[in-house]
Amino acid sequence: MSLQRDLEARVDGEVRFDAGSRAAYSHDSSNYRQTPIGVVVPHNVDAAVEAVRVCREHDAPVFSRGGGTSLAGECCNEGVVIDWSKYCNNLIRLDEDRRRALVQPGICLDDLNDLLAPHGLQVGPKPSTHDTCTIGGMIGNNSCGATAQAYGKMADSVIRLEVLTYDGVRMWVGETSDEEYEKILAEGGRRAEIYRAMRGLIDDNLALIRTRYPDIPRRISGYNLDSLLPENHFNVARALVGSESTLVTVLHAEIELFPVPNHQTLAVLGYPDIFRAGDAVTRVASYKPLALEGLDETLIDIARAENVAGKQALGGLPEGSGWLMVRFGGDTREEADERAERMIRDLKGTEHDPHVAFLDDPGEEERLWKIREAGLGATAYPPGHPDTHEGWEDAAVPPDRLGDYLRDFRALLNEFDYGQASLYGHFGQGCVHTRIAFDLEDPDGVGKYRRFVERAARLVASYGGSLSGEHGDGQSRAELLPIMFGDEVVALFGRYKRIFDPGDRMNPGKVAAPPGRRVHRLDENLDHLDYNPREPRTHFSYPEDHHRFTHAAARCVGIGKCRSSSGGVMCPSYRVTREEEHSTRGRARVLMEMMRGETITDGWRSEDVNDALDLCLACKGCRGECPVHVDMATYKAEFLSHHYRWRIRPREHYSMGWLPLSARLAAAAPGLVNKVTHAPGLNRVVKWAGGVDRRRDLPHFAGERFTDWFARRGSQGDGDPVVLWPDTFTNNFHPDAGKAAVRVLEAAGFRVEVPPVPLCCGLTWISTGQLGTAARVLRRTVRALAPRLRRGVPVIGLEPSCTAVFRSDAPELLDGEPVAEDVRLLAKRTHSLSEFLLDRAPGFVTAPLPGTGVHAIAQPHCHQHAIWGFDADGELLARAGIQAEVLDEGCCGLAGNFGFERGHYEVSVGVGELGVLPAVRKAPDGTRILADGFSCRTQIEQRTDARPVHLAELLAEVLT
Repeated sequence: MSLQRDLEARVDGEVRFDAGSRAAYSHDSSNYRQTPIGVVVPHNVDAAVEAVRVCREHDAPVFSRGGGTSLAGECCNEGVVIDWSKYCNNLIRLDEDRRRALVQPGICLDDLNDLLAPHGLQVGPKPSTHDTCTIGGMIGNNSCGATAQAYGKMADSVIRLEVLTYDGVRMWVGETSDEEYEKILAEGGRRAEIYRAMRGLIDDNLALIRTRYPDIPRRISGYNLDSLLPENHFNVARALVGSESTLVTVLHAEIELFPVPNHQTLAVLGYPDIFRAGDAVTRVASYKPLALEGLDETLIDIARAENVAGKQALGGLPEGSGWLMVRFGGDTREEADERAERMIRDLKGTEHDPHVAFLDDPGEEERLWKIREAGLGATAYPPGHPDTHEGWEDAAVPPDRLGDYLRDFRALLNEFDYGQASLYGHFGQGCVHTRIAFDLEDPDGVGKYRRFVERAARLVASYGGSLSGEHGDGQSRAELLPIMFGDEVVALFGRYKRIFDPGDRMNPGKVAAPPGRRVHRLDENLDHLDYNPREPRTHFSYPEDHHRFTHAAARCVGIGKCRSSSGGVMCPSYRVTREEEHSTRGRARVLMEMMRGETITDGWRSEDVNDALDLCLACKGCRGECPVHVDMATYKAEFLSHHYRWRIRPREHYSMGWLPLSARLAAAAPGLVNKVTHAPGLNRVVKWAGGVDRRRDLPHFAGERFTDWFARRGSQGDGDPVVLWPDTFTNNFHPDAGKAAVRVLEAAGFRVEVPPVPLCCGLTWISTGQLGTAARVLRRTVRALAPRLRRGVPVIGLEPSCTAVFRSDAPELLDGEPVAEDVRLLAKRTHSLSEFLLDRAPGFVTAPLPGTGVHAIAQPHCHQHAIWGFDADGELLARAGIQAEVLDEGCCGLAGNFGFERGHYEVSVGVGELGVLPAVRKAPDGTRILADGFSCRTQIEQRTDARPVHLAELLAEVLT
């Protein structure tokens, strides 16, 4: 293809026209799907300019993409995508005195705010996707978020933009004085032509523009032609904000910054229903809060069912069925609290008198706030109800009419039998979020969706509102703009589009079209309407996806939390590569396209899919942290099982997948095996034969396995029996952890038992996709443990990844089999050491005890983080008098076999160096390093001077 060839030859960047990349970018966070021609990831801004030039020479459509979280379809199209987020993500200049920043469009909002924090400054708007959205995307969408209550929309923060038109004009735009306007005209050329045409459009339609634009805080729909009015200083920059890459390409942005409040406090007001909460908004907003959010009982019920922020957070809600969350700021804690208290005092005895919860614990405030921020993900798959979709999710009305609008909107939802939809959002500015159970999989359901949104648009227009109060028009609302603005203003949008993009090459079909062209209909390009692939036979049962892999592959709704750069676990490989295809979302989109069979046509045999999944660490971070619980580790295992069916596998699948068997053989002569695997020369041969990266050190087998030690020693005591699970890693490489666990459990009064025959959980076969073997291994294990399980004997797991298999993978892998009931018992009876001690021996560990004053930093294993969390460990450590800092630095990077395999070393080490390894190196002398996972301990040992220990070892040291 000549376009691809010319882009590769002339653009300083990465050019991708492969099926996997195109599949990963074929969706955003909307209902729409359009496969791009190709993807360009420019190394710098000038490279992006050259990419547009090449596209123009080939008459190829082009559009920009930041975080790719758009909900209206503006970030997917059949053009060339420019992804700014990997390289063009820099803060160019900070003017602290004038509170201004010059940035590249690909910089993530949270990353920018982290750079600004030492200066006490921040970007004003803060969408709920703040950890993944980019400034360029926020400009394209005119983003808002909860903080727009205090700081306004993104357009209000933009001072100047450097932009590029499709036909090659590169210019800075902003406010335009009469003198500057005349100077531009005198210079002549295309820039003068653009300015003259804009001035003519405004001068000819002053009355129309002044009267047809709703005067409300959250008008996002349509082009910002009102910014070109004389009273608004002919501000071309703000007139381009929110144009969704349909007019120009943004190259740089100069934006206004705001002081970070020294202190914040949160008051939660409870009302009988969400409508009464809406009635109170105008009065509450008069107290000038930083944010004023609303949420209804449906959202709270879903949050409770899905444990979105923990039970403790929900306990902070006052009585009611509709709530307003009101956040105040101040220079001191007392000032912030006084503002909240004054509002509460003034509301007492009025028609808006609420039940009140006044939170002054920052941690509790943050947990409760997360419920509101998690609204989109939490409501996507409500338990016991049909899947929901965007499509009418962010309309805005005048805040003083919000309560009545909510009543009318609820009546409309009920009329169409969409009554289960939750209502929440930025109530202080009249913006209402929801996700509705549209049936977009068949034509009748799509027809009903169309009828509903047309009625909803007329309802909003009757209130003087905006079809979009935050997410933009894109494709889902562009066709409806005449209902809101009238045909005359929409015709002006077409003329405005023609001024900048007469050939309709910038993100065509979105927002507006030049005369002679049309926007896409809202029911075109729907990704679920033609998604009817044949359901494959699978190993896992996918119980949360109606037992359908096709549903699991389509589960991602595009929120993009997997693209965050810090905090939590997911997605480790994305944090190193900054590649969409190596994010959980990108992989999910590739799998969905594989099942669809259009962009990716070779199904399970696809090398594009294999490449996309190759750098997945199978850490399961996404299962715990993804707002809709995409479980890429399971999907990867499923894919590998089909991809290599009846085929020769990579060497590492045999060497590391069959590690439990080879470890059993090595136990006959562990010293000899260690000499062979670590001898110069032989070492390289062993690594090559096993598919191990030559830079990795192979672990040493223990001189005596834990099970051999225990067989010699035997069970002791006459307490209640417990089974201590001898996983492959504890048994063969780190038996001291098992011995320590025996000491602790016996000291707590239990009689420890260890299975007398070699058994395995099947983890290594699962992680390499050898699921048939894994199932056989698990069946044998379950049958051996069944007698004890049926008697109620608990199983204690020491290796988190193996414990997670029993609690999560096994029930899904053996669902429907004769042993299924015993597998469910195994999942129920399996505990971590900390969970078991807190539950069954709560009096055993009670501070103060000898050992107080021990300091530790703890690295939670990713599988533990995803499946059962670290709370029990934290409580147990505190009771034992161990002062532990729990790291929130992400994955260690080794992730079982991943970090040993050929081709993964750089990513594996890169993940560790993002946080875990530097934190260990910076720990003060004498700090104990706590890591239950064998992978975590191995990575730390190989990359630092530390010698981490298992929780059992630390407890044994302190308590026995």
